[in-house]
Amino acid sequence: MSSAEILTPRALDILAQLVAFDTTSHNSNLALIEWVERYLDGHGVAHRRVPNGDGSKSNLIATIGPAVEGGVVLSGHTDVVPVDGQAWTSDPFVLTARDDGRLYGRGTCDMKGFLALALAAAPDLAAVGPRKPVHLAFSYDEEIGCLGAPDMIATIARELPRPALVVVGEPTMMEAVSGHKGISTFTVTVTGKEAHSSQTHLGVSAIMEAIPLLAALQALAGRLEAEADPDSPFLPRHATLTVGLLNGGTAGNILARECGFQFDLRCPPGQDRRAIITPFLEQVQALDGRLKARFPEAGATVVQRSGSPPLSPEPDGVAEAFARRLAGDNGPARVVPYAAEAGQFQEAGFSTVICGPGSIDQAHQADEYVDRAQMERGAVFMARLIDWAARGE
Repeated sequence: MSSAEILTPRALDILAQLVAFDTTSHNSNLALIEWVERYLDGHGVAHRRVPNGDGSKSNLIATIGPAVEGGVVLSGHTDVVPVDGQAWTSDPFVLTARDDGRLYGRGTCDMKGFLALALAAAPDLAAVGPRKPVHLAFSYDEEIGCLGAPDMIATIARELPRPALVVVGEPTMMEAVSGHKGISTFTVTVTGKEAHSSQTHLGVSAIMEAIPLLAALQALAGRLEAEADPDSPFLPRHATLTVGLLNGGTAGNILARECGFQFDLRCPPGQDRRAIITPFLEQVQALDGRLKARFPEAGATVVQRSGSPPLSPEPDGVAEAFARRLAGDNGPARVVPYAAEAGQFQEAGFSTVICGPGSIDQAHQADEYVDRAQMERGAVFMARLIDWAARGE
């Protein structure tokens, strides 16, 4: 049987390989997928791709063990957020171990550390002749709206003997997390008509027309905060709405032809995101009509870029109980404010939990890291998983 002492250095070697691939979401992840495929081939592990529409990116599904129901899915995303404009003190795409016991590199905690642990367990899983299967499910484009996972999840539901549960390895300090908020992302574009800024009767500024829309979102964000459920386990306790990107105009003395912005809405389980956002959508539609009445080429649109459901805590959840047993976790129930693919798995009917190495506090910033101690705890989890699969409980 495997031991954490064997799995840890193997996982760190794999992590160095995975970090070296720049899988920022605007890039392809195929080079990483090809490396993983070669690694799995070397251990006789069957796998298949679930690509995107143009074949530039792909999910990967692999199964170690027999084609029977009751297996465990280990899932994680291969993409990472950009490093542009961040003040890294080492190469973000070179795994750097320092004397503080931390392993630095983009994706170390979010979430290539978990992928490395899952892959490190694969040779020993294959060697023990497991009675229950362990499925690996690696996705793309999680960081830009959980776009890749739905096709992968549908393939698992349609083609694999039904797994008993899913462990999504987002960073939780190797503690079981049973709930997360959902997310919907939107792009708003206001199109005006250019003219000299002294001749406002000859044109319309897209920026000026966008300001009331932004004010409406600001007011909505305030209302959501005021309506927070004091008993909510989430922090913050309310649904959140933030505008994260804004651009428009070409010069200070030109009525702007275009103004665009992006925002996201994050709702805890039980809140109807459609009901929350519908009044704003109607406001954009009304603005579109008014602008077109003045200038046919003008208008306003809102496009939903992505939508991912929340993860709701499951009463007597099979996945949570399993993860707690393997992680040695006897702590309180936990939820997280960020969105993840776990809600998508749950929506498809799978008992799902989040449990992975590292802290979300280190994600998405310069000098992202995962503690070696967290990788060691993850290795203990995987060693226990191998024992479980071998026994076929």
